[in-house]
Amino acid sequence: MPELPFGSLQARLEELETRFAFQEQALAELSEALAESRLETARMAERLERALADLRQLRTLLYADPGAEPPPPHY
Repeated sequence: MPELPFGSLQARLEELETRFAFQEQALAELSEALAESRLETARMAERLERALADLRQLRTLLYADPGAEPPPPHY
């Protein structure tokens, strides 16, 4: 393998350091986006659970007597 001049090695090292810095920044941004996505997913799951609980409560109020509940659509 031929010996590279010091200036060439220095330039390669600087290029690698620059790339590494950009990758670190990209990784931090992706990590932040993932954290935000997880929070949004948790909020949406909580809203869905509340909506389902409200629906169950409404169904209970509308059909307090199980015999009054209409048959499923496939009958």
